[in-house]
Amino acid sequence: MVLPDDVLRFWLDEVGPDGWYKASDALDAKVRERFGTAWENVRQGAYGLWLTYPSGTLAYIILCDQFPRNMFRGESLAFATDKPALAAAKVAINRGWDLKIDEPARQFFYLPLMHSENLCDQERCVRLLCERMPEHGPDNMTHARAHREVIRQFGRFPYRNAALERPSTALERAYEAEGGYAATLRQLMAAA
Repeated sequence: MVLPDDVLRFWLDEVGPDGWYKASDALDAKVRERFGTAWENVRQGAYGLWLTYPSGTLAYIILCDQFPRNMFRGESLAFATDKPALAAAKVAINRGWDLKIDEPARQFFYLPLMHSENLCDQERCVRLLCERMPEHGPDNMTHARAHREVIRQFGRFPYRNAALERPSTALERAYEAEGGYAATLRQLMAAA
């Protein structure tokens, strides 16, 4: 049985900020091995008690939002638990529980908003990073603005289309051919 502390100790202490956003086959395999069953359980509705306190909710969000992106990189299952992660994040933020978690771990309350294909969620993510993570948020802020720009332009993330078996529009295909998200990120960094 996986406990919230197992998730937090692994992600915040073992992996840490240096490993959170680096694609690594070794890390992906380790996440699958240690938390694959827990992710399947949460997908079936388990771990509701985790949502009754701030650190438990943080662990729940990491399990639903971050771990599948490692376990199922490039596959549709990477996004299969985005909805419960987003719902948990919104409730926690409304309760002020994100502010009970120190930076930089606090960012994981906002990432489900950044991963949402909804412009209102994108706007809220940018605002929260600006207001609630001013010291640890510059890199996250750039990525949040880039995600928001993609949603403004397309209403979804074109680079998910293949994994989700969605047909791409001509504009989306052109966007991907011209560098996609990396190009959006470079444009925002150049303008800063």
